[in-house]
Amino acid sequence: MNFPHRKMLLVVLCSLLMSALTGCSGKSDSPLYLESNRKGGEAEAPVKDVATDILSTQKAFSNVSKKVTPCVVNISTVSRKKIVQPFFEMNPFFEDFFGAPQTRRDKSLGSGFLISKDGYIVTNDHVVRDAESIQVKLSNDKVYDAKVVGGDQKSDIAVIKISAADLPAAVLGDSDKLDVGQWAIAIGNPFGLDRTMTVGVISATGRSNMGIETYENFIQTDASINPGNSGGPLLNVYGEVIGINTAIVAAGQGIGFAIPINMAKPIFSQLIQKGSVSRGYMGVTIQPVTEELAQSFGLKHTRGALVNDIIKGSPADKAGIRQGDVITALNGVEVKDPSHLQRLVAEAGIGKSVRITVFRDGKALELGLALANADSAPKRQRESGGGGQQDGGADLLGLVVEDSGQGLGVVVVETVRGGAAAEAGIRRGDLIVSINRKRIANSAEYERAISSSRNGNLTILVRRGDASIYFALRVK
Repeated sequence: MNFPHRKMLLVVLCSLLMSALTGCSGKSDSPLYLESNRKGGEAEAPVKDVATDILSTQKAFSNVSKKVTPCVVNISTVSRKKIVQPFFEMNPFFEDFFGAPQTRRDKSLGSGFLISKDGYIVTNDHVVRDAESIQVKLSNDKVYDAKVVGGDQKSDIAVIKISAADLPAAVLGDSDKLDVGQWAIAIGNPFGLDRTMTVGVISATGRSNMGIETYENFIQTDASINPGNSGGPLLNVYGEVIGINTAIVAAGQGIGFAIPINMAKPIFSQLIQKGSVSRGYMGVTIQPVTEELAQSFGLKHTRGALVNDIIKGSPADKAGIRQGDVITALNGVEVKDPSHLQRLVAEAGIGKSVRITVFRDGKALELGLALANADSAPKRQRESGGGGQQDGGADLLGLVVEDSGQGLGVVVVETVRGGAAAEAGIRRGDLIVSINRKRIANSAEYERAISSSRNGNLTILVRRGDASIYFALRVK
């Protein structure tokens, strides 16, 4: 091809290319997407008039997040758990042949919130229980090693401390003034997702008999609470802490529970001051008032706590409370059920004089009583809801038990952290049916069995739900 032809071909190609570019530039006059004029674009928002109350609510939530999030911390722990050997550890001589049980290191996550500028943090006891090491990450991503100041397993509240200063501290609200339907805001560390905020309402207050802790008075909320939220704050629209997020119903959605902050304050105050919690003690065992019992005692309502035993020499004994009395009020507060009475007594204070209203022989009587320290109570069985309930102590295995009521063994109503039974894996709610392959029918046979095995080994058969499990442990 000669040069003139090549030149002509080049001109044609350039013309075609320019036409194509012109076509493209023509299309670019139509935007690829619509951008809001609220961001400098030309398109109007689909909804022009948003209700003022919606905008106000949205801003309120944002303000809570900005103000409170710096007070919320992420907690990561490392603990050592025993590896279960189900086919061999049942043998009481397992350690003699195979040595100490193997353990594994477990990592877990939780939440907490700062209550002081010098580094005191409130969280759940189960978040830091048995932890070998604890690390706390603040909202500025600084990480600190923490130590446990004190923990209370009965209420699931703990206090940990980091060495720092000038920290943002949360403001505590008044959980006694909550109404169902009020906004509830949760901030925490669910599944390791830092400082996640969820919003819902107060679904209910005063939830008890949930079988979660010994002392229960939960706030129920539908603000999303997930694993890792434990120990984080539940807030109102003022950004005040009204609860400590603690538990969820695994089988349901939108059912979470928080410890009321008014219930938590005296507990974490004692933990900071002395590292432990002391509670008031009456010296009675109690049970719920059923409809049948209410009718037989002449009561109009199935409320209160029926006294089925009195501990000799206890404050209740000295005050004149009798077996068969129904305790209906304490200091003018109506008693709903045994767990409610137990909580009222625990919170009343050691050495404080209280007014106890009892229903006896068809009449209401008021008696004065000075509460003692539960730590000095006689060591005998108690129950955490449903049967005989009292303040007492644990046995050689670190257990508090009660009769099953059917002559089929004893029910574990409490385990002591670090006790032989808890270390072996026995839990609250387990039914102990045999010891050293001998059936036990009641607490008396149980006590004889463990007493005769002092400084020896025990093989304990437990019923847990539909399963039977053997546990081997050593009595010291």
